[in-house]
Amino acid sequence: MNPELSALAVRGTALLVPVLLLAGLCLWRAPRPHETAAMIVSGAWALLALVPLNLLALRVGWWSFHAEGAVWLGIPVDLLLAWALLWGSLPALLLRHLPLPLLSALVVWADLAFMPLAEPVVVLGGTWIIGELAGAAVGLVPALLLAHWTRHDQCVHARMWAQAFLAFGLMVVLPALAVGAAPATSGTAFTAFQVLAAACLPGLAAAREFAAVGGGTPLPYDPPKRLVTSGPYAYLRNPMQTTIVAVYLVLPVITGDPRLLLGAVVALAYGAGFAEWHEGGQLRKAFGRDWTEYRAGVRPWLPRWRPWPGRTTGTLYVNADCDMCRGLGRWIAARSPVALEIRPASRHPEVLYRLTYEMPGGHRWSGVSALARALDHLHLGWALAGWALDLPLLRHFAQLCADAFGAGPRPSRVPGTAHA
Repeated sequence: MNPELSALAVRGTALLVPVLLLAGLCLWRAPRPHETAAMIVSGAWALLALVPLNLLALRVGWWSFHAEGAVWLGIPVDLLLAWALLWGSLPALLLRHLPLPLLSALVVWADLAFMPLAEPVVVLGGTWIIGELAGAAVGLVPALLLAHWTRHDQCVHARMWAQAFLAFGLMVVLPALAVGAAPATSGTAFTAFQVLAAACLPGLAAAREFAAVGGGTPLPYDPPKRLVTSGPYAYLRNPMQTTIVAVYLVLPVITGDPRLLLGAVVALAYGAGFAEWHEGGQLRKAFGRDWTEYRAGVRPWLPRWRPWPGRTTGTLYVNADCDMCRGLGRWIAARSPVALEIRPASRHPEVLYRLTYEMPGGHRWSGVSALARALDHLHLGWALAGWALDLPLLRHFAQLCADAFGAGPRPSRVPGTAHA
């Protein structure tokens, strides 16, 4: 066969087969919302993992590509999409019928069997199996774990962090990589990281609020089970979409590439158009009057300075025997917090050992996290500080410092005595 026709047949078959299989399974039995979410996150994870995997494979010689047209960074785009479907979306739907370990083994076996058949487009090196196993470890297995957790509504915090990582990778890193935008120097790169981290903070805090308070994730097919009006949502109705717009306004400044401004236009058009119409309708249907009142009190794009008074009320319990805790309680009370009650820890039904913040529904935070939640009730400036303070690692470091300076755990009353 003519080499060009052979390559065309390989590329066409590689993409057509997973698309037809996926369409057939969906037509046979329409996926439920959580199955749709599982297909999206697993496919996205596989796609994001396959880009660096193939770049590494080209560098170390695991395999190479011999293709013309629709090639990006030396990788045929159609094969990349096909691989993402075969390692992500398609197995996620097959979890209906097969257990996770067996399905993982079958996908790896199928890939090992069919990779040699992809010649002349894919030419395998002598150590290609190492690359295959590395890809399974960083791409296939995490994708299927995410799909399994999403299907069964498990590990909501892990799903949220994975979605945040995927959103940043697919919506920020890959587009910047596609246009070749990068900071000019290492010093600029460090500044860019700091600016991007600040721009991403409200969106990340909003995603964490969805998981912690709403029991869901930012993905529309895997949404919170309760209307979330705390955290960034007490200040802004669309913190995640606003974050994406802000990131794309910052990127052209730190990279010098004005083409990235198009991302801000697209994100704004999506948020103000389709998302406002579709997601707003879904929220109105799910939460009725609560959503209508919230929508009337919180703007979609311009944040409030003080939190919305109708937000979920929180309670901060302060131990009177802790000088630092007592001082913090007085400091917060002096700033007229919105929808926050401050009570002595001794009045709590349980014996508390740290500064404690509670919300209806059994949600509880302690120590530095409790302080971060309380700051959320003051104004936008302190709320931003609280969202940053409650980030992993930073929160743990701050807690160690607080304990070292006298805010360590101590009982709010003698265990076994009645609360006052």
